[in-house]
Amino acid sequence: MTTDDDRHDAGMRTRREVLGDAWVDRAVANTTPFTADFQDFITRTAWGDIWQRPGLARRERSIATLSITIALRHWDEFALHVRAAKNNGLSDEEIAEVIQHAAVYAGVPAANHAFKVAGPILEELRAG
Repeated sequence: MTTDDDRHDAGMRTRREVLGDAWVDRAVANTTPFTADFQDFITRTAWGDIWQRPGLARRERSIATLSITIALRHWDEFALHVRAAKNNGLSDEEIAEVIQHAAVYAGVPAANHAFKVAGPILEELRAG
């Protein structure tokens, strides 16, 4: 039987692989008694349960996450997941296609803003 500790450990491994050690280290360092339960929850539930499921590959989960964050206009999460999508193997062109596709279903203003958010991040990642 999988315990909460097992789910947390698996979630932390996936979180680090997808988001990168630097981002996760910052999130952990910024955890306070007020946010500790929430950090544990997202590590166990989002990263330890959902991102561990076998039904979709990580790159497909990245496409879904980019799409959802565009549609909901969650720009900080979108920016974070542009980086994650690159870690999960998406090319700049594929990310642009996701944004273009979102224009039809989430609206042109959302897609326009998504291009503005993603462009500098992708440039920074190309520069190394």
